[in-house]
Amino acid sequence: MNKSNRDLLVLFKQELMTPQAIEHEVSWLHELLFNVERMENFVKAHELIDLNRYKITNTAFDIKKNVRRKKDQPFVFLNNKN
Repeated sequence: MNKSNRDLLVLFKQELMTPQAIEHEVSWLHELLFNVERMENFVKAHELIDLNRYKITNTAFDIKKNVRRKKDQPFVFLNNKN
């Protein structure tokens, strides 16, 4: 797994935790976020609403193309289906 640089603020309910337990929790959280933030999962959870063409698109190719675009188009929205 690729360790990416991210800043996490983790609050624990227990006051006394060993450093190994904290490291285990943080590594588990990183693994969870790594799997959730994959592009395939992102595409499954979103749809593209294009008000210029009055069209709603669910195709993975169009959503990936829009996300990777450097400049945003006016009246084109990503909608989370959840």
